[in-house]
Amino acid sequence: MNNQEHFKFSNGVIVYPLLFILVIWIVFWYEVRFGHNFTSYGVYPQKLKGLRGVIFSPFIHGDIKHLYHNTIPLFMLSAALFYFYRHIAWKVLGLGILLSGLLTWSFARPAYHIGASGLIYVLFSFTFFKGIFAKHYRLIALSLLVIFLYGSLVMYALPIEEGISWEGHLSGLITGLLFALIFKREIAKPKKYVWEHDDYNEEEDEFLKHFDENGNFIEHKEPEIEEELPNINYTFKKDND
Repeated sequence: MNNQEHFKFSNGVIVYPLLFILVIWIVFWYEVRFGHNFTSYGVYPQKLKGLRGVIFSPFIHGDIKHLYHNTIPLFMLSAALFYFYRHIAWKVLGLGILLSGLLTWSFARPAYHIGASGLIYVLFSFTFFKGIFAKHYRLIALSLLVIFLYGSLVMYALPIEEGISWEGHLSGLITGLLFALIFKREIAKPKKYVWEHDDYNEEEDEFLKHFDENGNFIEHKEPEIEEELPNINYTFKKDND
């Protein structure tokens, strides 16, 4: 597959992240408007009933501040995913929600864990590590941009603040790293130079012909061509008096 096909803008780059965020906001609006509380649908570790939160927890938020802080990074990272990794974007999103949720369920504290932050950490981790592993200059640039904008997220994968599901964040980081290692196909490959191809032959390389076996430059001079004057026979006519 041509590398250029990996970096084509489509409506899905904007539409899919917006639709996902719209669903999250509608769920929150419904809670506020009709007085419901969906916190009990979050991940509750080591409880069979708590497994339903693996699917539902990314759509549930505790308050408007929680929802607002998740909205912008979720949009930015998911839009980057659909642009730079569009061939595997749905796999990363779907499996990322499942695996990070299951990891949170397996070892987190006995409490309800809600919010899309676990998915945000999946996207952050995957985008950063995959760009480094792929060695493609555009993906490396994306990795550097992501770590510059959201590098501070890493500290919240540690138990440094009460009321934050650091277990969900850590699960997201681990999941993103695993995906960066697993998903190798349909990823833009770094450009190969002529000498990196399997059929490369040094003896036929025009550039290397300018150097001897010790690496010394050999100056090739074009042979001087002497311009030959045309052979012209002149005939003189003698006028008779």
